[in-house]
Amino acid sequence: MYEEFYGLTERPFLTVPDPEFLYWSDNHLMAFTMLRYGIMTRAPITVVTGEIGAGKTTLLRHLLSELPEELTVGLISNMQEGRGDVLHWAMMALDQAFDDEPYVKMFRRFQDHLIDCYARGRRVLLIVDEAQELSVKALEELRMFSNINADKDELLQIILVGQPQLREKLDRPELVQFAQRISSDFHLGPLCQEEVAQYIHHRLAVAGATWKVFSDRTCELIHEATGGVPRLVNILCQLCMVYGFSYERKVIDEELLRQFLDGAKRHGIYKHFSPIDTGPKLVRSQA
Repeated sequence: MYEEFYGLTERPFLTVPDPEFLYWSDNHLMAFTMLRYGIMTRAPITVVTGEIGAGKTTLLRHLLSELPEELTVGLISNMQEGRGDVLHWAMMALDQAFDDEPYVKMFRRFQDHLIDCYARGRRVLLIVDEAQELSVKALEELRMFSNINADKDELLQIILVGQPQLREKLDRPELVQFAQRISSDFHLGPLCQEEVAQYIHHRLAVAGATWKVFSDRTCELIHEATGGVPRLVNILCQLCMVYGFSYERKVIDEELLRQFLDGAKRHGIYKHFSPIDTGPKLVRSQA
């Protein structure tokens, strides 16, 4: 819609995770470092948490693109209580049969698969995204998986990625043994004001921008309205560019941003943006 108007080759603020647009804030770099540290040191369990839209899944996608070839990786997403045992999900993620059979028999096949991978010089990495959905029982089951080892070598490594509720759950007394297995963990916070501006300009540059589409003051207000949460920054920037295109504004300035937010507030939409003072009305170009 607006790509040609702003001289872009693609839309820079889509909300789907895309490693090509990954911006390395200090927090994102540290979170990724902890993920890599966990893998390199063969940590039994690694935990990364962050608010909704903080960029956790994007980091995971980037991690998956550069994992060593000797790793066999199973990714579990959106596992919820009542939708199968952890073992079923793990077997499916590792491309193993998970037919209706006694738990003990399936667990034996799971263990044999780990041992077989180890014998072939491979390690198994099980990644659970949206891990805040796991019950205490499911987390304990994962801890039991981490007991499988050969001498001093870990056959299975587990990475849990989730929202802050996961960290709260892991602090519960009944999960103290699980917490003691965590060798690497990090909480991914929001972007600061300076990072929001860098984030916006970075994504635009990746998309082919040749001028500063968002003014410095606009970036400051976007940080104020979104709290520095990358997904909310993407949503607001995308809407502003559509709005700016309709008014034929090559630069998203403070006036245009305030106008958009004022209209959104009056119509009762986009309530996840924090309010900022409204400004004067815009006049459409007569060109």
